[in-house]
Amino acid sequence: MSHKIVQKTQLADKVFSAVIEAPLIAQARQPGQFVIVGITNDYSERIPLTIAGTDPVQGTIQLIWQALGKSTCEMADLQEGDTIENIVGPLGQPTHIKQFGTVVCIGGGIGNAPLLPIATALKEAGNTVISILGARTRDLLILEDKFAAISDELIVTTDDGSYKRQGLVTEPLREVCTRHPKPDQAYVIGPAIMMKFCCDVTKELDVPIEASLNTIMVDGTGMCGGCRVEVGGQTKFVCVDGPEFDGHLVDFDMMMKRQIAYKKQEHEAMEAYKDHQCRIGLNP
Repeated sequence: MSHKIVQKTQLADKVFSAVIEAPLIAQARQPGQFVIVGITNDYSERIPLTIAGTDPVQGTIQLIWQALGKSTCEMADLQEGDTIENIVGPLGQPTHIKQFGTVVCIGGGIGNAPLLPIATALKEAGNTVISILGARTRDLLILEDKFAAISDELIVTTDDGSYKRQGLVTEPLREVCTRHPKPDQAYVIGPAIMMKFCCDVTKELDVPIEASLNTIMVDGTGMCGGCRVEVGGQTKFVCVDGPEFDGHLVDFDMMMKRQIAYKKQEHEAMEAYKDHQCRIGLNP
């Protein structure tokens, strides 16, 4: 079944959003769940993307991604009216949503996209939501207005100081976690190194935290083992056991090593794709 792109926008440098027809997924999706996208029916790479939003009435889902590798760049080249051949989901365990009290939600870069539906659901459940969003520079900050609409407090940082507060998200996180009373729960989504240090801060200050892991995935059903991580000394599969885990128990160092396992092959695929684009339209 093909899935038509009904709306596509660019949110920031190399960051794109698409509203895509997927009625069954739109009806079943819960916050925290993801899909695996296969752009074509041949040997297309399978891309795991968290569902950033849904419209069950219109039968659409919203996906947000950063064009970094061959397949995400190929997806960014698609236009409204084009189709994606395969979208499988919803996959993964949904976020455990309840009334905790005060919840701090920390997003880094593209991680703001999967964090938004979680923060929204937490707010709807009656929680006080403090959102901390970070980006390398202002041009890479996304969804600030959406978070402002659902947050009781919003803190924005940029690494280079080009917008709002200069610094890393760990600095305001530490400040928030030392308030009296301190937050009852935290959620973090972003680059692995950023999640690691956020979890270090919350562990030191005794604030529970859930981290949504973004590992390499292939089948999304737990069969291939490509997404395995160590959590509390036990092997877990992000696609079926996660994507969210107790951040204080995740072995982030092992996860980061596994994330770069195919760096050489990814680079070669990207170079071949760029070379193919340069040759489009040239006379033979």
